[in-house]
Amino acid sequence: TVEPGEREIDFKFGTRNSKDRNNDASAASIGLGYGVNEHWFTEVYLKYARGSGGPTEFDAIEWENRFQLTETGKYPLEVGFLIEIERPQDRSEGYELKWGPLFQTDIGKTQWNANFLIERNYNADTPSHATAYYQLQGKYRYRREFEFGFQGSGDLGRWDNWYPARNQGHRFGPAVFGKLSLDNKHALKYNAAYLMGKNSIDGEGVRGNTFRMQLEYEF
Repeated sequence: TVEPGEREIDFKFGTRNSKDRNNDASAASIGLGYGVNEHWFTEVYLKYARGSGGPTEFDAIEWENRFQLTETGKYPLEVGFLIEIERPQDRSEGYELKWGPLFQTDIGKTQWNANFLIERNYNADTPSHATAYYQLQGKYRYRREFEFGFQGSGDLGRWDNWYPARNQGHRFGPAVFGKLSLDNKHALKYNAAYLMGKNSIDGEGVRGNTFRMQLEYEF
């Protein structure tokens, strides 16, 4: 959902380990976002990454746009759309475009989210294909300051020709969420998850675990 006039500073961090080969990695980003109106939220991120055994380096700048297509609370299913444009620091990678639908619904005291996204690089030195992946989330709204549930994500391969199941990446695990109200309509929101399963790396399913977290300061 989009709140018009809302501003936020958004910090994300994630790290993964690979059990089948030495391909550990971590990444982080910090962004500034603004709710332009009741349908459009836009945010600009600076992204950093660290490969296995290497230093942390500036990786890319990203412009994210989330669009709320249904009126909040009017229908059983909330529908949105995401468009992201990323300019990698490595210019040989060209530009990365990501887009796809976002879905959310409430059932009793639970909330469910499902996103299906397509990603492709353009103007890169090496030709690329559009790839598909998904994100899933479910949570029990125990109380505003603390909620619990799960998160999951998967890498499926080319959008029109998915990898065989053994080469796909699917990761699921427990997650916690919450929102802490501060003075003058300010708030801190958080979520964190520990995901277990496989990552799809260069078209190969690689076992490993991922920790990810997000912290937002709304003002």
